[in-house]
Amino acid sequence: MGRNTRKRRMPLATKAIAGAAALALGGGGLVWANYYASAHESKNDAWGGNRTKAVNAQVVTIKCPDVGQQLTAVPEQARGEVDGELATLDQQITEAYQRLATTRDAQTRDASFVQNAILGPLKDRRKVILDRIKLEINRAGGQTPGNLDDMAPCTGTPAEQNQTDAGDGEGGQDNGQNDGQDNGQQGDNGGQNDGGQDNGGQNDGGQQGGGDGQQGIGGQAGNGPVAADFVDITTVQPNVRAKPRKSRNASNGTFTTRCGVNANGNHNTDNVIVAPGVANGAHHLHDYVGNQKIDAFASNDTFLQGGTSCQNKNDLSSYYWPVVRVQDGSQDFDQDADGGGKEGNVGRILKPLQAQIKYVGSPTGKVVAMPQFLRIITGDAKTTTNGLANANAHWSCTGFENKVQLTEQYPICPEGSKMVRTFAFQSCWDGQNTDSANHRTHIAFADERGNCPSGFKAIPQLTMRLVYDVPRPTIENGVVKNAYAVDGFPEQLHKAATDHDDFINITTGGLANKIANCLNSGRNCK
Repeated sequence: MGRNTRKRRMPLATKAIAGAAALALGGGGLVWANYYASAHESKNDAWGGNRTKAVNAQVVTIKCPDVGQQLTAVPEQARGEVDGELATLDQQITEAYQRLATTRDAQTRDASFVQNAILGPLKDRRKVILDRIKLEINRAGGQTPGNLDDMAPCTGTPAEQNQTDAGDGEGGQDNGQNDGQDNGQQGDNGGQNDGGQDNGGQNDGGQQGGGDGQQGIGGQAGNGPVAADFVDITTVQPNVRAKPRKSRNASNGTFTTRCGVNANGNHNTDNVIVAPGVANGAHHLHDYVGNQKIDAFASNDTFLQGGTSCQNKNDLSSYYWPVVRVQDGSQDFDQDADGGGKEGNVGRILKPLQAQIKYVGSPTGKVVAMPQFLRIITGDAKTTTNGLANANAHWSCTGFENKVQLTEQYPICPEGSKMVRTFAFQSCWDGQNTDSANHRTHIAFADERGNCPSGFKAIPQLTMRLVYDVPRPTIENGVVKNAYAVDGFPEQLHKAATDHDDFINITTGGLANKIANCLNSGRNCK
C-alpha cells in the first residue's frame, strides 16, 4: 500500500500558539493559566480565590464535523495526500482550542469574541483544506461527498447548564455503543452523579475546578476530566450481556501472544494508520508493544524490519493505545512537548501491570487468517464531538469485569481492586482490503448473535486486557482529586468514551495461518 511520507511543516500560527502554551505551563504544570479568569476576577481569583459569578457560561470546547469519517471512497492513489490534509484539519482544531483556552478574559468582555476571533477564522481555514481534499480526490478520478463544504463550520460547546450544584453532574453510563462484540457489554445505569463541577480552586491533586456559574471542565491542564466522568463501580448495576451461543461449527480455540507492557517506554504521538507521514498526527501519546519501529514514517516496506517485543518473534504486529495518566499534580517527560503538556495531556504516565493480548474465534463458524498489513482501529478518539456511534471503550475493575463494563465513565475501584481497560476489536473483514479511506469500512463487528455482515468473513478477534494500579480518585464538593484519564485530542476533554486501540497485523513464518488453525481446531495456543 503506497503511503505519503512527507513531513508537514508547522504553520507560523501553530508556533505562536504552542509558544504561548509553553509559557503558560510553568513549573506547576497548569497549561492554561488564565483558563477561568473573567472580567470580574482578580489575578488570585483565577487560581481559586473568591470570585464573582460570571454572567454567562463559558464555551468550553470546539465541535467540528469529523471529515475523515465521511470520506469512504477516496481513490487509493489520493489517500496519502488526503490523509495529510485531514491531519491538517486536526491541527487546526487543536490550535483553535488552544486559543479558546488562553483567551478567557477577552471572551468575558466580548460576547462575540469566540465567533469572530476563533470560530470564524477556523471555518475559513477549514474551507481551504476541504477544497484541497476535493481537488486531490477529483484529480484521482474519485467523487467527493456532496456535503463536504457544509463541514467547514465548527461550533462552540458551552458548559453543561445543569452542572451548577454539587451532585448535579451529567448522567452516568447510558447505553454503551458495544453491540455485536464478543463480550457484548452494554451500559444502562443512567444517573450515576458523583457531583457537578461547581467548586473552583486548586485542590491537593492538581485539579482546578470550574467556578461559580462558569462551569469549568476540570483537569490538571484545564481540559478535563471532571467529577461526573467518574463513578463508584460498586454502585453500578450489572450491565454485561451474555455471550452469543456457540454453534456446532464454532471456532473455539484461543491464541495468546506475550508482548510485554512497554517496559522500555516505546512512545510517540504519531498515528501511522490515520496520519501517515505526519509527525504528532495523534496529538496524544501512545504505548507501543510488538513492533518496535512504528511511527508516522513507517510503511509496509519497513514494518518487517521493526523487530518485536513479543516472545514469539514471528509476531511483528503493532499493538498501540493511548497512555493513561494520573493527574495528581505531577508531570512526566513530555510536559513541554507536542502531544503531551502542550496539548493538555499532563500527569504521571501509568505503565500497565499486565497487557494480555489474545485472539479468539467466532461463535458461528470458522475463521480465515488475517491478511498481512491489515489495519484496525477500534473505538473513536473523538466521541466528545462525534457522539457514541463508534465508541468501544470498556472500563472496569478486577472482580467486576464479568458484571460491569463502562463506556462513558471511569470506574472508581474499591480497595484491593485494579482498574482494567479491555478492547474487543472488529472481527469481520471485507475479504479484499487491508485498510479503507475512513479506516472503518473494510472491517466490521459481528452482530449480537456473532454473525458477520453480508459479504464479510470472520477473522480471529483480537482482544486486549490492560490492568493498572491506579491511585483511587476521590470526589469532594463536586471536584475530583487524583483523577486519572486517557490521553486524547485536547478538545475531547479526556472523556472515558474516547478510549481507542490500534493494530497492524504483521507476521512471518506462517503465523497468521497458525493462529486461524489454532482457533478453528479448538486449541488454546501460545
